[in-house]
Amino acid sequence: MTEKITHQNLILQPQDNERLANLCGLLDENLRQIESYMNVQISNRGNKFIIKGHEDIVPQTSDLIEKLYDISREEELTSKQLHMYMNKNSDSMSKTGHEMPDDEVTIKCRKLTIRPKSKSQQEYLRAILNNDLTFGIGSAGTGKTYLAVACAVYFLEKDLCKKIFLARPAIEAGEKLGFLPGDLSEKVNPYLQPIYDALYEILGFEKVNKLIEKKVIEIAPLAYMRGRTLNDAFIILDEGQNTTIAQMEMFLTRIGYGSKTVVTGDTSQIDLPRGSKSGLKDCLEFMPKVNGAHITEFKASDVMRHRIVKDIIKEYEKRKK
Repeated sequence: MTEKITHQNLILQPQDNERLANLCGLLDENLRQIESYMNVQISNRGNKFIIKGHEDIVPQTSDLIEKLYDISREEELTSKQLHMYMNKNSDSMSKTGHEMPDDEVTIKCRKLTIRPKSKSQQEYLRAILNNDLTFGIGSAGTGKTYLAVACAVYFLEKDLCKKIFLARPAIEAGEKLGFLPGDLSEKVNPYLQPIYDALYEILGFEKVNKLIEKKVIEIAPLAYMRGRTLNDAFIILDEGQNTTIAQMEMFLTRIGYGSKTVVTGDTSQIDLPRGSKSGLKDCLEFMPKVNGAHITEFKASDVMRHRIVKDIIKEYEKRKK
């Protein structure tokens, strides 16, 4: 499907240099943020703007700029306020730069472009782009972790978040981190290898290590989120089925302003002690009532591994019914 690109001229009235400076931001950073969010190109000279992009998105971008210009009369438009305003009003927009037609869901990072390989993956990507909180539930091999990491990199490269935070409950081997040798990263890294693999493939080894050194990418066990609030971050909780109810509540209440969160998990592979209810299974019971949250459930047919793996998963699913 070929995108229809168009442009639109916009003249903001009345002309007010202070309001225009407030709207555009320092060095036009607000305009760049709108460009990234709406997937358009914006140029201006004084109060005259030219917007170029998809024919469905350009008029909505024009409306958005006019609304922001009205707001600029009474309050300062900081990057955080702009981000919050666009998120708040995204539901009233019939189409934004984060929404894509059924056949156009792609994640275009600088190094590579990621395309969904199944309808469930397509739904999952669209859900991540359009919701504050997304759950990817399914077996290993469905792409739920890889696609979440790809979206995180996309948001970072588009300046839609300031950092990426990756967490995972490290209990699969029944070990406590304090008794494992090495520093924090050495203790946690084995549990987070699937996330590292995805980051290395999408960004490259050197880039990932540099971003970790700068703390733009932060990797930590879930317990280290206690007491923190993460603003303007892309947060991923992997293997969410191995959280307790208290841990999941703690995690979900750490989400700050301007942040986007993805929780992945496989409710058929819970490693918690017998008698402990999974925090993931618990929150999935009420999550459909939460505005801004979405659940994508992957099936055996979504597994992107050897054919025999799909058949094995199907047989296990039958035995559990």
